[in-house]
Amino acid sequence: MGFLDSVLKVFVGDKSKQDLSVMQPLVQQIKQHESAMAGLSLNELRAKSEAFRAQIKADQAEIEQQIQALYQDIDKETDIDKKEDLYHTIDQLKDARYAVEKQSLDALLPEAFAVIKETAKRFKENTTLTVTATAMDRELSATKGYINLQDDQAVWSNSWDAAGKQVTWDMVHYDVQLIGGIALHQGKVAEMQTGEGKTLVATLPVYLNALAGHGVHLVTVNDYLAKRDSAWMAPIFEFHGMRVDCIDLHPSNSEARRKAYNADITYGTNNEFGFDYLRDNMSHAPTDLVQRPHHYAIVDEVDSVLIDDARTPLIISGPVPEGDRHEFNELKPQINNIVEQQRKELTGILAEAKKLLAEGNTKEGGLYLLRVYRGLPKNKALIKFLSEDGVKQILQKTENFYMQDNNREMPKVDAELYFVIEEKNNQIELTDKGVNFLSGADQPDFFVMPEIGTEIAKIEGQGLSKENEAKAKEELFRDFGIKSERIHTLNQLLKAYTLFEKDTQYVVMENKVMIVDEQTGRIMDGRRYSDGLHQAIEAKENVKIEAVTQTFATITLQNYFRMYRKLAGMTGTAVTEAGELWEIYKLDVVEIPTNRPIARDDRDDKIYKTKREKYNAVIEEVVGLSQAGRPVLIGTTSVEISELLSRMLAIRGIKHNVLNAKLHKREADIVAEAGDSGVVTIATNMAGRGTDIKLSDAVKQAGGLAIVGTERHDSRRVDRQLRGRSGRQGDPGSSQFYVSLEDNLMRLFGSERIAKMMDRLGLQEGEVIQHSMISKSIERAQKKVEENNFGIRKRLLEYDDVMNAQREVVYKRRYNALFGERLRVDVANMIYDTAEVIVQGNKLDGDFKNFEFELIRYFSMSASIDAQEFERMSAPEITGKIYKEAYQHYQDKMARNAAMAFPVIKNVYETQGNKFKRILVPFTDGVKTLNVATDLEKAYSTEGAGLIQDFEKNISLAIIDDTWKTHLRKMDELKQSVQLAVHEQKDPLLIYKFEAFELFKSMIENVNKDVISFLFKGELPQEQQQSIQEAKQVSQKAQYSEQKETIPNLDERSTVARAAGQTQQRQAPIETITREQPKINRNDKVTIKHVMNGQTKSLKYKQAIPLIQKGEWVLQDPA
Repeated sequence: MGFLDSVLKVFVGDKSKQDLSVMQPLVQQIKQHESAMAGLSLNELRAKSEAFRAQIKADQAEIEQQIQALYQDIDKETDIDKKEDLYHTIDQLKDARYAVEKQSLDALLPEAFAVIKETAKRFKENTTLTVTATAMDRELSATKGYINLQDDQAVWSNSWDAAGKQVTWDMVHYDVQLIGGIALHQGKVAEMQTGEGKTLVATLPVYLNALAGHGVHLVTVNDYLAKRDSAWMAPIFEFHGMRVDCIDLHPSNSEARRKAYNADITYGTNNEFGFDYLRDNMSHAPTDLVQRPHHYAIVDEVDSVLIDDARTPLIISGPVPEGDRHEFNELKPQINNIVEQQRKELTGILAEAKKLLAEGNTKEGGLYLLRVYRGLPKNKALIKFLSEDGVKQILQKTENFYMQDNNREMPKVDAELYFVIEEKNNQIELTDKGVNFLSGADQPDFFVMPEIGTEIAKIEGQGLSKENEAKAKEELFRDFGIKSERIHTLNQLLKAYTLFEKDTQYVVMENKVMIVDEQTGRIMDGRRYSDGLHQAIEAKENVKIEAVTQTFATITLQNYFRMYRKLAGMTGTAVTEAGELWEIYKLDVVEIPTNRPIARDDRDDKIYKTKREKYNAVIEEVVGLSQAGRPVLIGTTSVEISELLSRMLAIRGIKHNVLNAKLHKREADIVAEAGDSGVVTIATNMAGRGTDIKLSDAVKQAGGLAIVGTERHDSRRVDRQLRGRSGRQGDPGSSQFYVSLEDNLMRLFGSERIAKMMDRLGLQEGEVIQHSMISKSIERAQKKVEENNFGIRKRLLEYDDVMNAQREVVYKRRYNALFGERLRVDVANMIYDTAEVIVQGNKLDGDFKNFEFELIRYFSMSASIDAQEFERMSAPEITGKIYKEAYQHYQDKMARNAAMAFPVIKNVYETQGNKFKRILVPFTDGVKTLNVATDLEKAYSTEGAGLIQDFEKNISLAIIDDTWKTHLRKMDELKQSVQLAVHEQKDPLLIYKFEAFELFKSMIENVNKDVISFLFKGELPQEQQQSIQEAKQVSQKAQYSEQKETIPNLDERSTVARAAGQTQQRQAPIETITREQPKINRNDKVTIKHVMNGQTKSLKYKQAIPLIQKGEWVLQDPA
């Protein structure tokens, strides 16, 4: 704790104590109810749950009646504006209903918590519980082995199977667990130490909030925990008539998964909850949806989910045409050459630096040393040399000298390098020398980007014909795109070769590059580095390079979990990240006291000069502890270090288990053995998260579990997680961290004072420093890294917030279109918005002719005002008039379409109604055809009105989806391009927000125009019975891939740059719009006609595209 924190504590008080003092009265109330519960029979105890549900419904009855009355009013209302107001009122009433629900649950909390505690006590004290059988008991007894029926009685056993392991219930809530439950119900993060029973704590708020009937989600970090906890805790909830399920047990988009979401309590992993949200927003029928509105979620291991995984977007993607084209393999030999050349030259420069420093020439020697550090900072010989007396100080002084005056002198250092590595920022930059080396004498401009503005001015100044000028510009843009992609590929390959190490950041398994989670050491299956970096590593490792994909839907976990009305979390380590949890999620962290005092001995860190000395000391310590009969858990930060220590232990003849990314499938078995006497386990710092290492009495007598950390992690809470494996529930134990000056944390962020102190003390090889001051200094270095990481996450969130605001608008429109409930209101708004755009644009230009043309183009109707009225009336007046006429025209047209379709539908229903349930009816706007799937019986009973509603839904969904996918690609391109603004002393985020708004505004306008145009022009092509056919289910799943990426997906940018000047038709998940005309190639000659003056001209199709898109020209026929 810092000095300032200590002073604030004196004046303001301790936050933890204040939190507990507020919750203590509630704990006393729960205890008062406990005594009353003890006297209840089992049937009376179960009846309490029904009484709670009835109370909650009674409290909401008045608001619920108002909502139902408004829905009835909407069915009768014909005025669109009034309908919109009624929907708005319903939304407000739903918010008011939630506020009433919150008050009800708060009032019921003491008694409800007492019910669950008493239930747990009854299950612990009795091997069987006999109650009067309910309908749900009878249903569950068919599938659950722990419920047996005897006449009208149900007999519940206190032993059952939990994810393959037989468990007997033996837990009752402690007082501190009641405090944890209160914190979770209040929407806070409960920090509870390892072994304090977080899974049991969650039963309290889960039960209470599930009583409301809107669903409770319990989110875990992996599917094993989701399946285990859902089976382990289920009987406690089911005993009170609640349904419990786990989404990870069922396939996506299945009826079983929909049923799991409709359960009162739903367990699952964070990824599956997020992917289901995205899948729901890509569905094409209400029956495809699986999720309910997001009500209340408790996130287990909340720091791992909301912080470590927070900047990881979930992405559903599909194929991109020519997505397998790239230059990685072509450029790889050149990158290999330049990396080897730099390594070879810098090896010589390092030797020269050592010689100069030995002679006392610190100026020249420091320059050479800094050059090596900027060229190859991870060079092992350099790292070892920097651990010698005074060398690091020389490097830091030299770096400070060359960095002064905004890096004015740094080019002198970099002049002899081929590329410069900024290890702290994970960035790499090619120097002029490097560009010349790669380009060679034959192609000096191979990597030189053309200056677009200058080159365009040159082309325009040559006096070329319009066609030749367009051709020259197209060639320039193509050259720019190719070189842009080439430089991007080059940079990613350089990163792959110099910054990413096999068996540290990633492993190669089954001919695939798989990322290793830096926090947990587990393989992150399905996750790929974005922006082509993963492909670069695949090229480096000579495995198959996967093709580029197109984003169909994406969301970050941060924004997914912020959708819940109430969010809570629990973990063993959250206080160090309390600021971030509050700033981003508005989650307050409450420290829950332990049931028994912690008896673990946390020792000060041992600091060594080199890694070799440190590892030798670790092995000596482990051998001594193992021989003393204590189990030892060795924490490492990478696969490479775990394998090194394994070899060292094998040499000493010490039996041990290794748990790392390559052996993660054995995690449960290894963790189960980790508490046995003398067992040595090498694992990553957060291995076994969510499981407890249990100790025998003999092991406790020997001193308990010994934690040996081989390196300090960048984050303090990861070290605290490792420490937390030992000392559960008052067990004895110890923790000791070993650190060297060569460790990454110490190299990059370690204090100069530590290095100076070790130099002053003149420590010899193998000697160690151990002092609390050193441990605090290391924690300060960790704090620097945490602040830096928080800054990165927050910046990414600010970008995604822009995307999220757009996502909410689009997904709301999609939802309205899917259900059709508010679709007519949306259509009316689209008509108004389109009318407004037409009027404002043409009024500003004073162009009445174009105004008339656009009314015909989009609304298929002629103007009701003449040129004089157009000039005289204001824009809002014209807009209002056009809107009313267009909406009336639309209603008349839909009524005509229904009347035209009904005879055919009637014939099919009366003659073949027993054969078809859903039918396809074709609609056309004269260019495209849309096959509308509709319910035959509904279309018949509504005399065609059901078909028209399905027509509106289908066209809205098809156009929204297609436009949204294109928009996602543009947003990814924008995010990449705005980063260049930093060179112009501008904030990229501000430019991103401005440009994103303009892009989205343009997208919405295009959606409105395209939907309205098709709706107004759409008609049945022929009244022929054979055009009606059965609608078959189309599977969506096969065309998607689901993945997580470390930063938002930018892969498509590469494909777009390569294919500059070309148009592509992207594969859609469901093909609903079909081409009526033969395909025209870009270079084919076509004839186009001007819609206003009738002029025709012949030109290439690629030149005609922009003219046709503007709407002024139409295609006549291919030449």
